[in-house]
Amino acid sequence: MQKQLTLVVLCTAILAGCGSGGERSKAQSREAAELQRQNAPEGFRGEERETIWDLFDSQEPESGVAVNKYIWRAALETLSFLPLESADPFFGTMIYDWGRAPGSNRDYKVTVFVSDAALDARSLKVAIQTRQGSASAATVREVENAILTRARQLWREDPARST
Repeated sequence: MQKQLTLVVLCTAILAGCGSGGERSKAQSREAAELQRQNAPEGFRGEERETIWDLFDSQEPESGVAVNKYIWRAALETLSFLPLESADPFFGTMIYDWGRAPGSNRDYKVTVFVSDAALDARSLKVAIQTRQGSASAATVREVENAILTRARQLWREDPARST
């Protein structure tokens, strides 16, 4: 399971490093961006959205993000003491760089994968590295429980949800 998560993170990092290579002129790049914007589905054209986070609040089923917004926000809050290296709500990955938990003398690097829109423990996968290797299963479970507990709190506090 951890090998699969590592592979997903590695592939995401490789794809993020891919670029246009500077082969096109600026005019061609602008034209291509405009064409892509015009052909994008509703909700992705940039007209209705101010930030990428607005996609979580989308009422259009085909234009939203396929991860649970409560788990996503809970992970961001719970791990806010770590520097966020990258976050991709479309693939559900958050990669945190090395940092220390408050009151700890150990460095951690964390990868979070939210795989589903359900508010369910199976939707969350956490991988934690220390400078000495992988963190213990108990540490990973503690972080997952903290994220899921906060996600449930956010869900209960959300006035927009239907009861």
